[in-house]
Amino acid sequence: MTKVAVLYGGKSAEREVSLSSGRECIAALRKAGFDVAPIEVTEDLSAVIQALTSNRPEVVFNALHGRFGEDGCIQGVLDWLGIPYTHSGVRASSLAMDKVAAKAVFRAAGLPVVEHRLVTRDELEAADPLPLPYVVKPVNEGSSVGVHIMLKGSNRRAEIARDWQYGDHAMAEEYVPGRELTVGVMGDRALAVTDIIADAGTFYDYESKYAAGGSRHVVPAVMPKDDYDRALDIALRAHQALGCRGASRADLRFDEGAEGNRRIVLLEVNTQPGLTPTSLLPEQAAHVGIPFPELCAWMVREARHGA
Repeated sequence: MTKVAVLYGGKSAEREVSLSSGRECIAALRKAGFDVAPIEVTEDLSAVIQALTSNRPEVVFNALHGRFGEDGCIQGVLDWLGIPYTHSGVRASSLAMDKVAAKAVFRAAGLPVVEHRLVTRDELEAADPLPLPYVVKPVNEGSSVGVHIMLKGSNRRAEIARDWQYGDHAMAEEYVPGRELTVGVMGDRALAVTDIIADAGTFYDYESKYAAGGSRHVVPAVMPKDDYDRALDIALRAHQALGCRGASRADLRFDEGAEGNRRIVLLEVNTQPGLTPTSLLPEQAAHVGIPFPELCAWMVREARHGA
C-alpha cells in the first residue's frame, strides 16, 4: 500500500481553502486504498520537514494553495528531500504564480492575453494606470484574493491603493467583458469548459468560489463549438508553455462581442486547482467520467520530483 503524506493548511491567505481541499483529498485517497498521513502545515517549516523525514512517505500530495504552497517554495523543499510530489515542479509553479512572468511566457507562446501595467501603490493612488474599466490584482496571489474591478464612476482607487497588502506593486490589466470560463487539464488532456455564473457579486471573487451557492457552474459551457474547442486548446497550450505537470486549471474570459468578433482571453493558470466540495476541477473530472477518488489517485500516480 503506497504511503501518501497530504500537506494542507499552510501560511498563505488561502489557508482555509487548503484545509478544505486537504480534508477532501485525505478522505478520497483513503477511499482509493492509500495509506494516508495528514500533515497540517503551519509557519513552522522545520516541523514539516521533521514529519516528512521521521515517517518518510513514498509520495507527497500537495494540497497547499497560495504563497509558499504553489509558488515553488514547498516544491523546492520536496526536491531537496527527494520525495515525489503531485502537481507542478519548482519552475512551472513559480512562473504560474507570478502573473507578470506567466504573461510573458503566454505571449511568447502566441496565446491571447490582455495588456497590463505594473504599478506601485503610490502610482495607483495618484491616477488610473489604464483607461476605465480595468482590473487591479496582486502579482502573486490566487483565489481572487485582492482582486478589484474598477468601473467607470468608481471612486475606490485611492482607498484600494492605501490599503494594499500584497507587496510593493499591483498589476492593472484591461477588463474584458463577457463570460468567465475555466478549463481543467490533466496531463495532456483538456477536460471540459465550464461557464461560471457568479451569484454573490459582479465577478467570480473569493466568496463566489468557496461559499455554498456562491456561483453556478455550467459544464459543458453552452457556446459555439469552434469557441469551445479554442478554449480547450488555449488551456492545454498554456499548461505546456509553463511546463506544468499533473493537473492545472486555466481561467479565461469569453467576450462574445459582435458577430464575427468574438475573443477568448487567457487570464492565468492555477497549478494547484482547488479540491474543495465547490471546486471546478473535480466537477470537470466527474463530467468526463473520473470520480474524485480516481482523480486524486491519478495525481499520486503522476507524482514526480525535479523540474
